[in-house]
Amino acid sequence: MNVARHVAWRSALRSRAYATAAYVPPASLEGLQRARAPPPKPKPESPTFYTGRANYYDQLLALETATKHTRTALQELQLLPLPKFARENLPPLRPVWKNKVDLAELMDANLTTSRYRRFLSQLNQLNEYRRLAEIAGHVQLAERIQHVLDVFERDNKEAILARGKRKPVKFDEFGRSYTIGRRKESTARVWVIAAQPSPEDEPVASSSVSSEAAASSAPVSSTPAMGISGFTQGPLSLAPAPVKVPTTNILVNNIPLAEYFPHVSDRERIVRPFRVAGLIGAFNVFALVRGGGSTGQSGAVCLGIAKALAAHVPDSEPLLRKAKLLKRDPRMVERKKTGRAKARKAYTWVKR
Repeated sequence: MNVARHVAWRSALRSRAYATAAYVPPASLEGLQRARAPPPKPKPESPTFYTGRANYYDQLLALETATKHTRTALQELQLLPLPKFARENLPPLRPVWKNKVDLAELMDANLTTSRYRRFLSQLNQLNEYRRLAEIAGHVQLAERIQHVLDVFERDNKEAILARGKRKPVKFDEFGRSYTIGRRKESTARVWVIAAQPSPEDEPVASSSVSSEAAASSAPVSSTPAMGISGFTQGPLSLAPAPVKVPTTNILVNNIPLAEYFPHVSDRERIVRPFRVAGLIGAFNVFALVRGGGSTGQSGAVCLGIAKALAAHVPDSEPLLRKAKLLKRDPRMVERKKTGRAKARKAYTWVKR
């Protein structure tokens, strides 16, 4: 069988015809116009051209290069590596980077979550180096890093960073502070001004000083002065000078405090900031309150007074903050539910 197949293959090989072109001498091809060769492909501008996301990887490589150069510069300045206790004492960072949609639009590429996180990790690392350079006093290095980071930060960065900050209390030309307090559904507008000494206090003070001077210059008499019993000489034998406590007013809706809030608990709640700060009798208060009941209104006035005292006397702010008087009470009345008497109270069950 194999012999017959071999013989058939040899016979087919002998009868196979080959198509050969006619021979053309090279001398006759000198004047022949040849086909134009295809133009060479231009070299890609970016080494990441064939990744499909050249803009993204170019920005990422630029950030990695900037991070590497910044790390080298900080190491030469002996600022890295940083000890653990020094790292913990650094001020916190509040980066405001662009979200995934805006960053994808900036790079003209579709960003996945993993690529977005990888990009943010490089930004956060470079931002930490900027903070370290700024604290160490190397302003030029910090400014160069910030110039790179500004491209990837949000346009409303200042507004976002100012959300958690309290607005400064305003004072008018008379030295009055204007604050607003809220509690439940009540709102209070509070004006606070320092208590001014009345004209009647000055003669009393001058007369007391003159009496003390006369007593010190006059010879000691045998009759004891109106002082502490048992002392005939010395300062304890003299009568104490009269101390007049300044009179201050707290008006709520142009009504005195005791008349507007008949309950003692409400009045104590309003006076508590003065007690905590030790400023009883030092300020006059005028408040306009709207909405809610007595508890909500007293709480709103208390918050407004606490904010004003912290502005008038900055040293009292830690005390007021520790007593939780500078923060609004977030508790609100729970709304009534359908089929119930109040928010959670159910009607009495009746069998028939």
